Amino acid sequence: MSEHSGTTQRSPKSPPHIITLVVISGMSAMVMNMFLPSLPTMTDYFQADYRVMQLSVALYLGAVALLQIVVGPMSDRFGRRPVLLVGIGVFLLATIGCLFAPTVEIFLAFRMAQASVGVAMVLSRAIARDMFDQSQAASMIGYITMGMAVIPMISPAIGGALDARFGWQANFWVFLGFGTAVFWLVWADVGETNKIQSTSFRQQFSEYPELFLSPRFWGYSLSAAFSSGAFFAYLGGAPFVGSQVYGLEPSRLGLFFGAPALGYIVGNFLSGRYSVIVGVNRMVLWGTILLSFGISLSLIISLAGYGTVYTFFGFMIFIGLGNGMALPNATAGMLSVRPHLAGTASGLGSAIMMGGGAALSALAGAFLKAESGPFPLLWIMVIVSFLSMISILLVIRRQKSQGLA
Repeated sequence: MSEHSGTTQRSPKSPPHIITLVVISGMSAMVMNMFLPSLPTMTDYFQADYRVMQLSVALYLGAVALLQIVVGPMSDRFGRRPVLLVGIGVFLLATIGCLFAPTVEIFLAFRMAQASVGVAMVLSRAIARDMFDQSQAASMIGYITMGMAVIPMISPAIGGALDARFGWQANFWVFLGFGTAVFWLVWADVGETNKIQSTSFRQQFSEYPELFLSPRFWGYSLSAAFSSGAFFAYLGGAPFVGSQVYGLEPSRLGLFFGAPALGYIVGNFLSGRYSVIVGVNRMVLWGTILLSFGISLSLIISLAGYGTVYTFFGFMIFIGLGNGMALPNATAGMLSVRPHLAGTASGLGSAIMMGGGAALSALAGAFLKAESGPFPLLWIMVIVSFLSMISILLVIRRQKSQGLA
């Protein structure tokens, strides 16, 4: 890390500072969840059904998933820097569209276009893998994705407060201002780190089978997808549970909503501190165990009739803790299966993760009703957390029995 942090003059050929990657990844997380406390307000504004308005989460995640299939190969072909700049530029235009959308349908279309900011999430990790080896990359990704913890922790509270004071549009004005600042930061600090750029898209896509045929790539990807799936289900269902089941106003909902990020900070710190010592696989395993434990305990308490708004959101800290440990290490694992395809693997792995997240977010929104309480959401999160643990156990078993695949 020291060889990069000591750079005094930045140029298009200089690797970025780690703090820049933290900010970039944090922006993509902020866009995902800052406005969620405003969903009930936006439902009234557009005179739409909550299930339609909730699609602003599912459609966004689905668009991110589709985008990331091509973002990886594009960055491997043209470089990380230009793809980042174009993606953030499109996001800024889409944000303006969201602000002035006259109908919910037009809003949802521009919301899908905002998914272009997903390049920040994919490429910040690919850049880290360009700069460091597997264990160090897991450690650095842990620090980088701390931006995906700190900002989501405070952004829902800020979003709820902005909604109460200025209306839901205030959130999107913040997106526009912050996105403009990040565009400048990328232009000024993010030099090209992909030193082995492919010669054609055909070459890149022809190498997808090399990833598809790797059991370890699937194991890491599915473990990340199911682990993060619990969080995405939470994104889709928690605003409804908070507002309709527990009667929270947007400002209070924003405060409660950031609970997982408290755990995410701790999990990311543990990844950054211990991934090199403990190893990637064991960190993923312990992360999924903690995730499964916390959500299962929340479900048991609710089934016993002792569930409250405090127990529901309080135990969501385990979502952040488990994902903070599992995601950086699972990501480093999937990027290291075929190091020469790091960008492609990052995009494909993220597409699997986001596609599953979109489905789970929509599923949570479809099953939740005021009379159902939080149970449909809790059951979904419990199931996917155990599937995440099974996925990484299969990776560990394969490595022990057959070696690297």
